[in-house]
Amino acid sequence: MKPIKVLVVDDSTVVRGVLTRLFQKAGLDVVGAARDPYEARDLIVKLEPDVLTLDLEMPRMDGLTFLEKLMEYHPMPVVVLSGVTTAHGEKALKALELGAVAVVEKPSGESNREVSQSIFGHLVEVVQTTARAKPRPRKEEFRTSPAKKSQVHPPSDRLAALGASLGGTEALQEVLSGLPMDHPGLVIVQHMPAEFTSAFAHRLDQNSNLTVKEAKDGDLVLDGQALIAPGGLHLSVERKGKGFRVRCQDGPAVHHVKPSVDILFQSVAREAGSRAVGVLLTGMGRDGAEGLLAMRQAGAATLAQDQASCVVYGMPKEAVERGAVERIVNLSEMAKVIPQEMKKIVKVETK
Repeated sequence: MKPIKVLVVDDSTVVRGVLTRLFQKAGLDVVGAARDPYEARDLIVKLEPDVLTLDLEMPRMDGLTFLEKLMEYHPMPVVVLSGVTTAHGEKALKALELGAVAVVEKPSGESNREVSQSIFGHLVEVVQTTARAKPRPRKEEFRTSPAKKSQVHPPSDRLAALGASLGGTEALQEVLSGLPMDHPGLVIVQHMPAEFTSAFAHRLDQNSNLTVKEAKDGDLVLDGQALIAPGGLHLSVERKGKGFRVRCQDGPAVHHVKPSVDILFQSVAREAGSRAVGVLLTGMGRDGAEGLLAMRQAGAATLAQDQASCVVYGMPKEAVERGAVERIVNLSEMAKVIPQEMKKIVKVETK
């Protein structure tokens, strides 16, 4: 198999050097390093890289403008390297919306030479996976119904738990924008850095009839509302009367990620049993597979996104191979299938 060809785009000489050495050490073929989008444009045509890493803060043309032009005229897999602040989070989400496959925390300042091997290892894995990913075309933005403003949220006595990683930001937007405003409560883990999840929840809230918010410890699971796990904390659910509330807690990373889909799914299996639907969407690695199996064994309906519609068919594939998945669903149908499965819970419980 030919080595993956990488083009590094960053205005920092130090960062370009660090990334080049890192990728070469991992067996990747760094075919070039560009200091700005104009240089990158010429190198893309000349060197035909499989994937590029892109800084968003650059002279002459910013990364978002370049990314938009790139996806229009020469679409290709892109990994965005971003600082981890709220402002950077907004830009990172915009980059994903424009067609980037992944956003990874960017080493900054003097720490570039001392970043832990685990962070470098994660970056290499993301670049390798992204090079083989299938970027999704941009879709027209969903417009929230005005009726959402007056929506009342009663406690949910059943819930849907969703997990996603690479490609998940757009997949979750497609799913949530298709759900009715009175849908039973949802709890969601999307792998992303801490300062990004609040902006992500806000973006989903603007593009869904559901109310979407970043979860806080103790929040109740309510009808018509989706709770997004805060980056850097694990999300779990526990019983509260006839309904549920969430816990947001620190702890060791699971499968090198925090929040972990497995932590969420295992808590749902334990606390909700057959009163839940589990959904595993596009993503890299195996996080969520064991938890989804636990949910199925506890009587929950379990769904996985199909390979054809996944940007990265990693997490769903692992779950399918473990026998955790009851039904494989194309992303375009997921917003119809989830409510169908939720209604089955009502029928079972009212016999």
